[in-house]
Amino acid sequence: MEKISVTIITRNEEQNIERCLESLRWADEIVVLDSHSDDRTAELCRRYTDRVYQENWNGYGRQKNLCAERASHRWVLNVDADEAVSPACAEEIRNELNKGPSRPVYAIPRKNFFGDRWVRHAGWYPDRIARFYDKTRVSFTEPLVHEKLYPDGDMGFLQHPLLHFSYQGMDDYIARQNRYSTLYAQEQLKKGRVANWADLCFRPPLAFLKSFVLQQGFREGYLGLFLASSSAFYTYLKYAKTRSV
Repeated sequence: MEKISVTIITRNEEQNIERCLESLRWADEIVVLDSHSDDRTAELCRRYTDRVYQENWNGYGRQKNLCAERASHRWVLNVDADEAVSPACAEEIRNELNKGPSRPVYAIPRKNFFGDRWVRHAGWYPDRIARFYDKTRVSFTEPLVHEKLYPDGDMGFLQHPLLHFSYQGMDDYIARQNRYSTLYAQEQLKKGRVANWADLCFRPPLAFLKSFVLQQGFREGYLGLFLASSSAFYTYLKYAKTRSV
């Protein structure tokens, strides 16, 4: 049976990390790469694993690859500090390891929560994301934001979800959209790309229609309207900031 290392990158995740770590007691190894948290994150992690390291922040993708480099085992499950592995997902991963995974990388559905509410529509579920992989064949890309595992052409799919406690509420959601849009704009400017009028005028309303209508965000009621409107504004911000950051 293959063994598995779970990797987590952290920075001031005191409020989330214990829930995450409690869901990982089944793993063969937990490796944490902390970016010099000034709360109790590292202390709490050491209650669950002695594999806690410190590293200056290098961006999401690079940080995850550095964490995987410290992992003892070939097969890696990467989780965020605000996620938890459901018991059914853990069992499915163990079954794959027991029989020998047939693919180099697997995508896992996520249940995304807004506060205490699981959001089923507006593109928030199943939100499949590649996280379970063979680190000898697959690694994370290293942009400033929106990293992904690559190559991903031969991907398998698990059925049982990660639980993602992504946003505490509207203030948290808006603050992070602002931060992510800045990182996106910085990445685009590094590539010499600047938004044009079509990006600014047409992409935001299309983002709203996709979230609210095509992805049935209207079924979430007021929250769905908020998420669709926020998606449109985020889309506007990330392009507008290429002209101002």
